[in-house]
Amino acid sequence: MKPVIIADLKADPIVQGYIEGGNKNLAAIGFTEHGLRHVGLVSSIAYNILEKLGYSERECELAAVAAYLHDIGNVINRAGHAQSGAILAAHILERHAMAPEEIAIVIGAIGNHDESDGNPVSKISAALILADKSDVHRSRIRNQEPATFDIHDRVNYAVEHSFLRVYPEDRIALEITINTKICPVMDYFEIFLARMLLCRRAAYFLGTQFELKINEVKLL
Repeated sequence: MKPVIIADLKADPIVQGYIEGGNKNLAAIGFTEHGLRHVGLVSSIAYNILEKLGYSERECELAAVAAYLHDIGNVINRAGHAQSGAILAAHILERHAMAPEEIAIVIGAIGNHDESDGNPVSKISAALILADKSDVHRSRIRNQEPATFDIHDRVNYAVEHSFLRVYPEDRIALEITINTKICPVMDYFEIFLARMLLCRRAAYFLGTQFELKINEVKLL
C-alpha cells in the first residue's frame, strides 16, 4: 500500500480519459462543463477547505483525490453518476494500491456528492460537497448563443465572480456576484436551492456554518 496523491491521478491516462469522456457525454446532452478544468478546481478548493480548518495533510490530500475523481461516473451516464463514479474510483484506487480504509472514505465521498441523494458522511465528503457546489461561473457555459439559453445557462452566465471563503473561526462563505441584467437572483435559488441546503449540511458536519452572499447581501 502507498499514499496515493493527486499527482498520481493526473498522470493516469485512464483517469484522464474517463474525465474527458464524461465531459463529452454531458456536452452531447447540453450540460455545463464537467471536465479537467472543473475537477481540477474542485480538487484545489476541497484541499483548501480542510487545510484552512486545520485538518491533517493526508485528510486534505484525500479530499483532493475524491474531488478529482468525483465526476468520472458521467462517462457511464449522468443519472446515478455519483454511485457509478464511486465504483469506477474504487477500481482505479485499488490499481494504485491505495489502502482499503482510504478507498472507503474516498468512494463514500464520491457516492454522496450529488444533491439529489447525497449527504455528508465524512470530513472528506463534506469538503467535496462544498467545493463542487461553489463552481458556478460563466466559464462553464458551452452554449454560445444567449438567445437559446435555458435557465442553467442563464444563471451560470450571469455569475461574474464566485469564491468560497473559509473563516476557520465560524463559517464557510460562498460569495457570488451575479449580473442581474442577465438574470434575477431568484433564478439562482430556483435551480440551486437543493445544492445550497446540502452545503449547509456539509458545513455543519465540519463544525461550522454555511453562508451564501450574493452581490454583497447575505441570503443564507
